Amino acid sequence: RRVVLEYPDFEARKDILAIHAKGKPFDETVNWDLVSKNTVGFSGADLENMLNESAIAAARQNKEKISMKDIDDASLKVKLGAEKRRTQSDDDKLMTAYHEAGHAIVNFVEELDPVSKISIISRGMALGFTLIPPQKDIIHQTKSKLIKQMAMAMGGRAAEEIVFKDITTGASSDISHATNIARDMVVEWGMSDLGPINLGPQIDINDFGKAYMEPSKISDQMQSKVDEEIKKLVNEAHQEAKRVLSKNKKKLEILAKSLVEKESLGQEEFEEIMR
Repeated sequence: RRVVLEYPDFEARKDILAIHAKGKPFDETVNWDLVSKNTVGFSGADLENMLNESAIAAARQNKEKISMKDIDDASLKVKLGAEKRRTQSDDDKLMTAYHEAGHAIVNFVEELDPVSKISIISRGMALGFTLIPPQKDIIHQTKSKLIKQMAMAMGGRAAEEIVFKDITTGASSDISHATNIARDMVVEWGMSDLGPINLGPQIDINDFGKAYMEPSKISDQMQSKVDEEIKKLVNEAHQEAKRVLSKNKKKLEILAKSLVEKESLGQEEFEEIMR
């Protein structure tokens, strides 16, 4: 039976890229190892779509060959959606800049994977983005790293509170992401004070190889404890983000103003500010 990996590893991504690159005129400077490294989490369909989009972009510019930049732009389009030049007021731009700067600074201080790009140019439904591609395929997640990831997710909301003494609706997806991590930590992975107990739906396979799911059976009292543990983890992440940004308020201001001026910053520019 042929098994298709939904999210292929580094070598498998290189093989898939080689297949879909056939017949397309790529520039000789394209670094396929780097392309494979920067597409952790892409499915085979995503990789195919990315190369097709890069070819379309090059054709629109009447270029004879597809460059590395075309591939990078196509990667962003596949991952985050098409670029949208929305009309924003100066206040909106500044708020978006501080929000994204908050994510990036918490990520840097918590020593997670490097930020490759920060932008206040809208893509898809997002007004801005902080791109943090994994440096390698993730096999295991530790509790300490998951908590840092939640703090990074709450960095945008924390920045709004510190700078504007107010909050916006822009953090909704960040809050959802942090909450989902916390819920999995409590319910699935036994990483809370409730102990190493799986409190989620139970999945099993019968004698005929058919999978079935049995809904979780926990008391109202235990469900209340689960909710409290989730809330505690998210609140702790939020407070950690505020602590980091309060300590780095000057850098937060410099980074946000740079984003307003340039709209996008790469890894080197960002890390220079942090240094």
